[in-house]
Amino acid sequence: MKNHTKDGQSRRQFLGRSAAALAAASVIPLNFACSGNGAATAGASAENTPVDPSKPNSKFNGVQIGTITYSWRSMPSGLENVIKYCKESNISSIELMSSDLEAYMGAPENPMRRMMRPPAAPPAQPQGAPGGQAPAAPAPRPGRQPLTPEQQAEVDKYNAELKNWRINLPMSKVEEARKLLNDNGIQAHIVKFSPARWSDEEIDYAFRAAKAMGAKCVTEEISLEAAQRLAPFAEKHDMYVGMHNHMQYAEEGFSADPILAVSPAVMLNFDTGHFYGSTGIHPNEMLKKYHDRIYSIHIKDKTGPTADPANTNQVWGQGEMPLADVLLLIKQEKWPIYCDIELEYSIAPWSNAVKEVGTCVKHARQILI
Repeated sequence: MKNHTKDGQSRRQFLGRSAAALAAASVIPLNFACSGNGAATAGASAENTPVDPSKPNSKFNGVQIGTITYSWRSMPSGLENVIKYCKESNISSIELMSSDLEAYMGAPENPMRRMMRPPAAPPAQPQGAPGGQAPAAPAPRPGRQPLTPEQQAEVDKYNAELKNWRINLPMSKVEEARKLLNDNGIQAHIVKFSPARWSDEEIDYAFRAAKAMGAKCVTEEISLEAAQRLAPFAEKHDMYVGMHNHMQYAEEGFSADPILAVSPAVMLNFDTGHFYGSTGIHPNEMLKKYHDRIYSIHIKDKTGPTADPANTNQVWGQGEMPLADVLLLIKQEKWPIYCDIELEYSIAPWSNAVKEVGTCVKHARQILI
């Protein structure tokens, strides 16, 4: 079964729509601020708020479409690149991966990146090797090797330096990063620190930094333990901790209820694609039940658990995840829920992650306009 837009068109048909129709996106305003009453507020209406046509704008009929910057993991990293990708994709609101933010602010470099970098491949043998033999096949890549004592000492030193850097970082550095985004028409509504296993001082830093970025939420993998660890810090800073799911809802006996009961500061960063792909249940069932405890959702297209292949990421419009149903329900009910694209399907060689996120934005816009 293929997923279709509200007009019954496939992704291929959608891409054939006129460029003039897509250009109309520039008249929809960006204004999707956060409030402290349990979710984000929708802001002013599209009809009454002026918009700067030189800046990205991905709010359509009151629904804020954004992306988690993890979608661009295959592209060069860095906050300046994130801004470039947002402009090229027409993204005005992001769930910002903390690695890009901290690198911009001057965090120590993680030595694990260098240690895990694969060694350079040996020079290829020329065709017609001596004796007429074909070049030997490359050896299989070995698994991750344990760290040597010297490498472990380097990692321990880095962890200590990073902790010291975090807890002593002036928030003026964070405000500079926020201004850089905002001046380019981009808002970070979440900073993805995933800090549940950090020290108390570093968790406090994560919420202070996210707040200074203008975000209302710090995200973490969903679990009762993580909610109990992070909720007091979220409460202290008038913030939320957003619980992100993968396949947990497919586990026997799993429920979000005990996790949400920990504190009103615990919200859901609900991944509709992982939920549908692993359970086969329509995500709107969760949205109807928990909409006042859902801060944001991740949107993607997938096959369901009984398909062949099962629970597999698909190009938007080619899977079974009811994307249009989800977005149209949020539009209809005027729920102030951020809707973030998470690009996980395989990208064709002739494309890249920036182009694909832009196509997903247009797909979402067509559903909503």
